[in-house]
Amino acid sequence: MDEAARLIVLKQDLQRLTTANDDYLKTLMKLAASEIQTEGITLTEGEIESDMAVIQYAAYLFRKRAGNDTVMPRYLRKQLNNMLFSQKGKIT
Repeated sequence: MDEAARLIVLKQDLQRLTTANDDYLKTLMKLAASEIQTEGITLTEGEIESDMAVIQYAAYLFRKRAGNDTVMPRYLRKQLNNMLFSQKGKIT
């Protein structure tokens, strides 16, 4: 999935129809990818698991700025942990 496709899915997740926040959402996706990689997870361009992790992390960042609950959703934490354990557990 390229950046344009990820942006479309992120906007659908957030139920945003306009292009008013596109630049901000693109920045959040870059930040999300950076934060995920900081945790030691390798993201692979075009891999659905990586793409959805970036989209869901960016959606979490967008929602947390407007809400009182700033804890990462359990489903996202579990997904990131599973990715990390899967990658670190592979024998090369």
